[in-house]
Amino acid sequence: MGVVNVTPDSFSDGGRFSDPDQAVAHALQLVSDGADIVDIGGEATNPRAEAVSATEELARVLPVVEKLVAAGVTVSIDTTKAAVARAAVAAGARYINDVSGGLFDPDMAAAIGGATYICGHLRGRTLREVFVDESRPVGWTEVAKELRVRLSELPAGARSRAWVDPGIGFGKGSDPRTNLELLVRAGDLGRVLGAPVVVGPSRKRFLHKLFGLTNPTDAELDEATVRVSLEAVRAGARMVRVHNVALLRTALTAYNNK
Repeated sequence: MGVVNVTPDSFSDGGRFSDPDQAVAHALQLVSDGADIVDIGGEATNPRAEAVSATEELARVLPVVEKLVAAGVTVSIDTTKAAVARAAVAAGARYINDVSGGLFDPDMAAAIGGATYICGHLRGRTLREVFVDESRPVGWTEVAKELRVRLSELPAGARSRAWVDPGIGFGKGSDPRTNLELLVRAGDLGRVLGAPVVVGPSRKRFLHKLFGLTNPTDAELDEATVRVSLEAVRAGARMVRVHNVALLRTALTAYNNK
């Protein structure tokens, strides 16, 4: 899954693809690089991000979704808002990637329709609440229990085809042990919940400490991302969400053919 942030303030590439045509071109490049799905986001979800209205978010993402769907790209909409999810699915998006697992918008479950829902893990009802207290480690069994509750609140049809995401970095801080445990337990998480697992470690804060990186470049973070992504795949993760698709695709090809 390739990342396309149509935002001015995303932590890694904010502002680079704010123009719809730039975002579409980048998404098509990610597909050429080997992405099976392109994840389009119109609201940043890092600790310093500013919330935006559904109207603003839709203005950012809908032109991109429509053009990519017309080009035959499998599109995921990265949103925590039911209104945005509903409109994107109506425009042809096939996945809804909700990092809040429905906690930010109680109407999300009703907006899923025929899409595949990716139920993310975090704690809190707003981004501010999520990042207020990151001091307590969150073990994979706790994540599994809380995701089970989120899944139980979905309509039966949506629940049967839902994916889960342990929410790397969301309320887990930059602690390497907590985040790495969630990656290497991806298979266990999937077995316990009976759902495929998506992981999103790309360029996250924990990589800095895990690999001793000070003021790392995107290239250094992408190399670190590949290393932990392969561990997650080895453990049983079914999908990896990354910024640098080409680098991971090369590594996965080598891994699958060794």
